[in-house]
Amino acid sequence: MKNYVPFVLAVILLSACIGVSACAPASSSSQAASESSQATDASSAASAESSAASDDSSQTNAESSAASADSSAAATSAAAVDQQTASSSAAEGKVRIGVAWRPNQQSLSYVSTCRALEAAGIDYVVLNQVLSPDFTYDANNKLTTGKTEAGTLTAEAGKLVRCNTWQDSDVANMLEGINAVVFPGGEDISPSLYYAPQELANLEGEDYSAERDVSDFLLMSYCLEHDIPLMAICRGMQVLSVVSGAEMEQDIPTWFAEQGLEYQNEHRQLPDEQGNRDFTATDIQIDTDSILYSIVQKDSLDNCPCWHHQVVRSVEGTRLDVAARTVTEGVEMIETVERTDKTYAIGVQFHPEISITKVLDGEANASDYLDYDTALLLFERLKQEAYRQLEEDPDNLGLRPAA
Repeated sequence: MKNYVPFVLAVILLSACIGVSACAPASSSSQAASESSQATDASSAASAESSAASDDSSQTNAESSAASADSSAAATSAAAVDQQTASSSAAEGKVRIGVAWRPNQQSLSYVSTCRALEAAGIDYVVLNQVLSPDFTYDANNKLTTGKTEAGTLTAEAGKLVRCNTWQDSDVANMLEGINAVVFPGGEDISPSLYYAPQELANLEGEDYSAERDVSDFLLMSYCLEHDIPLMAICRGMQVLSVVSGAEMEQDIPTWFAEQGLEYQNEHRQLPDEQGNRDFTATDIQIDTDSILYSIVQKDSLDNCPCWHHQVVRSVEGTRLDVAARTVTEGVEMIETVERTDKTYAIGVQFHPEISITKVLDGEANASDYLDYDTALLLFERLKQEAYRQLEEDPDNLGLRPAA
């Protein structure tokens, strides 16, 4: 892989000079937003090559620094400005798609999701963190209660979140002017949030965010209850599944070993001798009666970018339908889920945004993954669903009553 270290230093200096947000909303009429997007693209490419930051991987020191108190405060301030813009755009008959909050908004998957939305011609808003009234937070919105030393939610905290969901939180006001939501990839989910809670597995090097678990669970539960269109990617698909009551496995290698199966890291590469790694390429089979099939018009997709070690094991007894699968060492693995009781709620385990940004960045191995046009269809469909939502309920500006 190319050595981008000098380039990274240049980007850091440029970002410090112009005060760029890591994932700023696109705006064709704003030069500042254009500069922010360019800086974000550069930061994304550099981050991909130098630290291989991604969804389920352990966070590097650089990423931990990016999630510092100062960075969190800046992201919150930027999101508040974006939120005001969303309300204004909705009033003008335009749609805005919300990107669910993440502490580290400079991660590859998060920035790539924002760039994929831009590529689809979508105006988006980086949402604020959703806070729960069941917990106390410090000045930087870090949990001071309900969190373990590992960064997961305690058993008691997980139960509070599952039982109370979005009730009495600030999520309704946050979604004013938002017509659809995308949940990007990221950290592992606290197993205390599972429908059947589990003890935290003894895994080294994995990353957790109790604050994001609370925020995502509350936001997802609100979107589902109010039938707000949503797309969920990797971790996002797992959040959709957890909120819907699916059965989870915390670690694929451990799960396979318990079955006496040899795992070849088909869903997440191990680092090479230089510490670099990239997304694996996974072939999936699609049910022809699914929403996913209606989007891509194919019964299979080859070389989907993939990076995860947790998996949705079963959706039996839930309102989820499995729309796509792959087979690993003879085991059927869920790659796409859909809530068919909702107007539009889809989760994909793979990363369509990576296929898009690899092409945008001219990466040499872009052709090794799912093609750009097919990946873009997923984001374009979300845009269509956002417009449909606005047309059906123009006065509520994204705040629809429970179905």
